[in-house]
Amino acid sequence: MLPNEWNLSDEVCGVGVTSSDNEVTGTVTGSVVQANSVVGGVHFHQVDRSWVTPQQLPGAFPYFVGRAPELSRLTAVLDDGASEVTTLVISAVSGTAGVGKTTLAVHWAHQAVARFPDGQLYVNLRGFDPTGVPVHPAEAIRGFLDAFQIAPDRIPTGFDAQVALYRSLLAGRRVLVVLDNAHSSEQVRPLLPGNPTCVVLVTSRDQLTSLIAREGARPMTLKVLSDEEAVELLTRRLDARRVDSERGAVQELIKLCARLPLALGLVTAHAATHPDLPLTTLAEELRDERLRLDVLDAGDRHSGARAVFSWSYRALTSSAARLFRLLGVHPGPTISPPAAAALAGVPLAEVRATLAELTRAHLLEQPSPGRYQFHDLLRSYAAELAAAEETGARREAAVRRVLDFFLQTCSAADRRIAPQRERIDLRQPAPDVAPLDIADEEQALAWFVAEHATLPVLIDQAIRHGLDVHAWQLAWTLATYFERQGHWQDWVTTQQAALSAATRLNDRAAQARAHRFLSRAAIRLGRYEEAASHLQHALDLYQDMGKPLGQARTHIAFSWVRELQERYTEAVDHAARALDLFRTAGNRAGQARALDQLGWEQALLGDHARGRVNCEAALALFRDLEHRPGLADTLDSLGYIHHHLDDHAKALRHYEQSIALSGQLGDCYTEATTWARMGDTYLVMGDRSAAEKVWRQALTLLDRLSHPDAQDVRAKLAELEGQSSRPGKR
Repeated sequence: MLPNEWNLSDEVCGVGVTSSDNEVTGTVTGSVVQANSVVGGVHFHQVDRSWVTPQQLPGAFPYFVGRAPELSRLTAVLDDGASEVTTLVISAVSGTAGVGKTTLAVHWAHQAVARFPDGQLYVNLRGFDPTGVPVHPAEAIRGFLDAFQIAPDRIPTGFDAQVALYRSLLAGRRVLVVLDNAHSSEQVRPLLPGNPTCVVLVTSRDQLTSLIAREGARPMTLKVLSDEEAVELLTRRLDARRVDSERGAVQELIKLCARLPLALGLVTAHAATHPDLPLTTLAEELRDERLRLDVLDAGDRHSGARAVFSWSYRALTSSAARLFRLLGVHPGPTISPPAAAALAGVPLAEVRATLAELTRAHLLEQPSPGRYQFHDLLRSYAAELAAAEETGARREAAVRRVLDFFLQTCSAADRRIAPQRERIDLRQPAPDVAPLDIADEEQALAWFVAEHATLPVLIDQAIRHGLDVHAWQLAWTLATYFERQGHWQDWVTTQQAALSAATRLNDRAAQARAHRFLSRAAIRLGRYEEAASHLQHALDLYQDMGKPLGQARTHIAFSWVRELQERYTEAVDHAARALDLFRTAGNRAGQARALDQLGWEQALLGDHARGRVNCEAALALFRDLEHRPGLADTLDSLGYIHHHLDDHAKALRHYEQSIALSGQLGDCYTEATTWARMGDTYLVMGDRSAAEKVWRQALTLLDRLSHPDAQDVRAKLAELEGQSSRPGKR
């Protein structure tokens, strides 16, 4: 029997029932706490309903801006929860350090106060506090009980009993519970009310996956501010006229602060306390990445950028902390797990788990599957940690490992997209580096595309660290990809770096290669005299070294330059010299290339019959060698020749085959020029509609490449008449 004074018909109020050893757990109802009672080994903690209404929310932030979609989503949670009477509604807001999670939570909570008439609870769980000591759930629970002014002698001593009493207090009431800066789901779980009338808002740098899975939390990842929101924040913090008068500096400050509210707040606080300081001056200070965190340090260990970021860093496991530091020396904007494994010198399976930990802590983002990135400020912080906590030798070893990884993988990918290309002897990778196994051409191209933004800056890093062999060899492995995909400025930049590195090494063969590639890139950019100058340097080097194959390849390139300068007789002479050198060396692929070049130049001089003979001989060699790039180019040559021999049907067949091969190879420029020539053939045949169609196809590709040849195609489309523009040749 229950004591008579505990009337089960009274207004519902949960009474905590705890278990300890032989005790059991349950819930009964009652109205007024008289005392703690024990009946049959069961502890009943009857609740006094005459509580105060706790209002623990921190003050609203005066400079809150934007976040309209997020605020709407949080409000929608209330409406959804109203219809789910048996489900606790939780909204878990996560995001990187300084992104404004607490600001959003508190701002929304103040807006929603009227919907929680029975009180608002708030606790900073210090999940990533600089002290490294998160709030224990027992401490948080006790704080909540104190907020309801439960007398100390009425609070049970056991943690489970306190949790039960806390849930009893909230039963049947509408209370908002804000759990800020949570470390983990385990820290949050005991603080959840046991009924659907309350709402819990949790913020964390962790994704709280377990809370989402088990308790049905509604996740929301908070991103950095938009440009418009960032401008609004600066305008509200500073004088509007000051912002309007220095718009350029404002945009630079926003970029340098990575649109991170914390960083923007620190910068505007600095600017507000120095009203005479031009924003351009502040932007200049922030441009130096080494000083950026100094500028963003407000002098408060709890709000300075370093301190805030350190809260997440100190909570990491040792392996995750080490990877975080080492990522600070990786120059690329993103990194893949295999590259991260090389950087850290650990197995791939281990680094995947570590990357997942860093992502859960929001020290890294995953913008796309298999790619990880920093915010700029976090990158600066990681670099500082690497300099402070990793020895110079360990940093250098990490740099060398990641360069080894990319050099070996680039070479493997290059072999897939250009299997007939000359090979170089690569430096051996470190023993704990596992390059990717590139299965086929499609995977190779996809890998190059995914790593495109990283590869050029790796060459710069190699040079900064005195690794000149890595620098020129990396540039060599990228040449085919850059050329075929039309990344010609990247091609120039990386080959200039390669030339400088090879010169420092006094490696004449590497210098000659760099000159040859620079000539091809200059040709693509329409800088023919520059191309010729590079080729003469290459030819001199190859002659001094007694390298006939290098001389032959240089003569092929010289033939192309002289053609583009409309010096066709010289172009024929260079092609013929290349053919002799290739034949002497017994290089069949080179002979095929020289025959195609010779036949093409002869055709441009009007000798279509001899040009056809040489190009057909090149085609047979390329087919025997299964050399698809050569086939595509020679089929294009034969299409042009048959066009001028008035065999238009055969010309179209050759063009179609060339286009198909170029498309497979991802050689956009060769494909585009062949489409353009095909249009000329259709026009001569009188099919103006077909000519227009293929010219538009050519224009699309040339515009994508930002190539000057697009102007010629535009002229043809505008007129659909007249002579074809002077044909170019790959």
